[in-house]
Amino acid sequence: MPRAKRGFKARRRRNRILKAASGFHSARSRLYAYAKEVVMKSWVYAYAHRKRKKRDFRRLWIARINAAARINGTSYSRLMHGLKNASIGLDRKVLSDLAIADAGTFAEIVKMAGAKA
Repeated sequence: MPRAKRGFKARRRRNRILKAASGFHSARSRLYAYAKEVVMKSWVYAYAHRKRKKRDFRRLWIARINAAARINGTSYSRLMHGLKNASIGLDRKVLSDLAIADAGTFAEIVKMAGAKA
């Protein structure tokens, strides 16, 4: 009687991992044991960095808004406080895009916020 070799399910599981490891260097893309380690780690990094991306973009937007605000004679914190008091509900992403693409409109928003130093 021939030995049992696990068959279809096990092969499908291994191939799924090896497919996810395609593009990795050397044995990491060819040997199941190595591939499983690095694929699992890559999934951990992917999960963590999906969360991290939100933080990184917010920091970028704040830096851009601060730079544009200082050109207009105020600071980021004074600008955001003025926007809140003036009930201007623009989020940081939109403000950042305005600061880059349309400096004139951004200057008008700073005036409306009354956030001069």
